[in-house]
Amino acid sequence: MSVWPSAIDYDPSAKSLRVTFDNGDVFALPAEYLRVESPSAEVQGHNPSERVTVPGRRHVGIIDIEAVGNYAVRLVFDDLHDTGIYSWAFLHQLGREHEARWQTYLAALDAKGLSRDP
Repeated sequence: MSVWPSAIDYDPSAKSLRVTFDNGDVFALPAEYLRVESPSAEVQGHNPSERVTVPGRRHVGIIDIEAVGNYAVRLVFDDLHDTGIYSWAFLHQLGREHEARWQTYLAALDAKGLSRDP
């Protein structure tokens, strides 16, 4: 399925990116969630065994949203992480899988003795 955003808006007070897609799906994606699920090699690694559980990002925000061609955005976070390219398909996937991915992240933090707090 190919989806395209019809609107992308960031609410700095809620630290949430609202993405509306042309198929009618609308997702409010917290900056913390987007940061810890970054598609960058720094977070994802080069294979699943290299994936990093990113702690301490409870209060992270987004300071810039940069278009990357007509297929993605680069999000610049206030912790200065800016290497993830969020394709429209990946943002849609993050929206659809938000609850399951978030629970997996929280479980990984717990298993590693890490915290969402800085």
